[in-house]
Amino acid sequence: MRRPAVLAAAVAALAVAAGAAALTGGDLLGGDTDGAAARPPAASSASPARSLAPSALHPAARRYFDAVAGEDADAVAAAFAADGLVVDVGREIRGRDAIRQWAADEVVGGDYTVLDHTPHTTGTTLLVRFRPGGTGDGFRARYRFDITDGLITRATLEYA
Repeated sequence: MRRPAVLAAAVAALAVAAGAAALTGGDLLGGDTDGAAARPPAASSASPARSLAPSALHPAARRYFDAVAGEDADAVAAAFAADGLVVDVGREIRGRDAIRQWAADEVVGGDYTVLDHTPHTTGTTLLVRFRPGGTGDGFRARYRFDITDGLITRATLEYA
């Protein structure tokens, strides 16, 4: 009989659901796309997603998402190295002043849900759902953060 395995799967599903609720409840929020390039059609909300505890994120990624949630463009810029680079769907934004302006214009104001992440030796790659303005289904994106000395040196943002 496989009841213990079924029970374990149910408990795991509840834990994932609780983690998703915690992440979307204001913990990792942000992002406005005023003036941003046109976005692809919203992904189906029926797609499976694994959520994770915010503490599982690399501290630099966590600072970025906390700054976005706090609608603080200065703190978004401070998560980056002085000469940090954002590659936002092919467009390059370099340096804290430019990143601050990009964040103020396009990042703060919507909300993110971190669906998955893959740590690597130079940082982390995250799968996120971004809802511009905090409404609608939003879209999925892959964020690769390269991190040195606790600061993001490069953020590559692409549709997923």
